[in-house]
Amino acid sequence: MGIDHLDDAGVYRLTEDIALVQTTDFFTPIVDDPFSFGQIAAANALSDVYAMGGRPLTAMNVVAFPIEKMNGSILREILRGGYSKIHEAGAILVGGHSIDDPEIKYGLSVTGVVHPDRILANARARPGDRLVLTKPLGTGIIGTALKGEMASQEAVKKITESMTMLNHAAYEVMVEVGVNACTDITGFGLLGHAMEMAIASDVGIAIKSQSVPIFPEAEEYATMGLVPAGTARNREFCSCRVEISGDISNEKMDILYDAQTSGGLLISIEGEKAQRLLEQLHAKGVQPAAIIGEVIEEPKGRIVLL
Repeated sequence: MGIDHLDDAGVYRLTEDIALVQTTDFFTPIVDDPFSFGQIAAANALSDVYAMGGRPLTAMNVVAFPIEKMNGSILREILRGGYSKIHEAGAILVGGHSIDDPEIKYGLSVTGVVHPDRILANARARPGDRLVLTKPLGTGIIGTALKGEMASQEAVKKITESMTMLNHAAYEVMVEVGVNACTDITGFGLLGHAMEMAIASDVGIAIKSQSVPIFPEAEEYATMGLVPAGTARNREFCSCRVEISGDISNEKMDILYDAQTSGGLLISIEGEKAQRLLEQLHAKGVQPAAIIGEVIEEPKGRIVLL
């Protein structure tokens, strides 16, 4: 599996029983605390392996840092934060690469494994499936408010806790219950990644906007115009495939398009299994998880918002 359906990671079969899952991701700081930034960047990269149904094995640091201009203790805290999440995932840090750069960047290259018959692609959603989202939306908007020094401490705490939470528990539950398709919600937002799933699976997707978990502060900050450029680009790119059937505010639309960092998993699962999946997610501590919609026959490759 490569770039054909815009899956979250590449998959290469080694044997009849083992396939490698490979991914990389890195970005500039989105919170002020370096340790938390390291945790978020690592959790974000590890999530791509979980989204494919894989188990992370090894990780390598990808680092850019202005070593002559900033205190090395900041870099140590970033790396320490990243390592804490690698360790929590049960993976091993095996090295990495760093460069001297004016702007801080950090992330991981991650390798995992999956049985070739148990790969979770975004192209296998089926009509009648229910859609489950495991984390709230709005991290991009609240992050923009943070950069503008307008975000409350409570809002920053909420998104930091969400972004540093691994999707490991959600991965364990969906592998146990059995699901049809999965993707993680990151830079293209909920509607962008749902659109990719709809196109790849040749189906339509109906989303109940009132059922989507969001951070309440995100709607407040969106009303103030604190919307990141990535969210605006998502709206511009995806809106031609989105049909709005319900009464949805412009601020709610911003959240549905909002570019996420270390977001949750969007899981497509047979209808009769959906409630069991949700109950087990809640039991595992994935409390925000909610059923947000379903997969439909038509319109193919499009999103219907209710």
